[in-house]
Amino acid sequence: MTTTDRTTTTNRPAGPGPRDRLLAAAIEHFSAHGVSDHSLRAVANAIGTSHRMLIYHFGSRDGLLAEVVRAVEEQQRDALTELLADSSLTPAEQSRRFWHRVADATLVHGRLFFELSALALQDKPYTRPLRDALISIWLEPLASLYLRVGVPAEQAPTYARLGLATARGLLFDLLATDDRTSVDQAAALLDRLTGVTAGGV
Repeated sequence: MTTTDRTTTTNRPAGPGPRDRLLAAAIEHFSAHGVSDHSLRAVANAIGTSHRMLIYHFGSRDGLLAEVVRAVEEQQRDALTELLADSSLTPAEQSRRFWHRVADATLVHGRLFFELSALALQDKPYTRPLRDALISIWLEPLASLYLRVGVPAEQAPTYARLGLATARGLLFDLLATDDRTSVDQAAALLDRLTGVTAGGV
């Protein structure tokens, strides 16, 4: 191998490491089967790894669940941040695209999210990062969306809280009824009522 070959190989982007692959597999498993009381050994068997490997990468069952919580919530926050950073989109387009992305993700991971949220309300140690982030971390980016359509600064946090609570309720509705059309219509109505679609309040 030449120096150039070695440089090219070294600079080639690395794929997901073993820990990331195990975390992704665990998220898929928990999304399909729930958290319940599955032991770490049972989870390892289900995702095709060893109990020892999960201990090595995550320390314990609670450590694995904490990482699952962080990853699931982080995916949605990153999606919102990405859309809000795109200045070529109107607030209505940002809101519509984010809603459809979150609704699609909810059909895959939503039951896991709501199960973990319920456990967070019971103050399970591994859900503490989720409980801390369930509401507060979403308010600022959502408030910035409402500010862009003319909501007064002192009212924007309240609009953000209303939007977040309503969206979460609609996602729960989607999982309970599987009525995507009606839920999408309700989400669009929320945008009209709060002035996002109309372009102002």
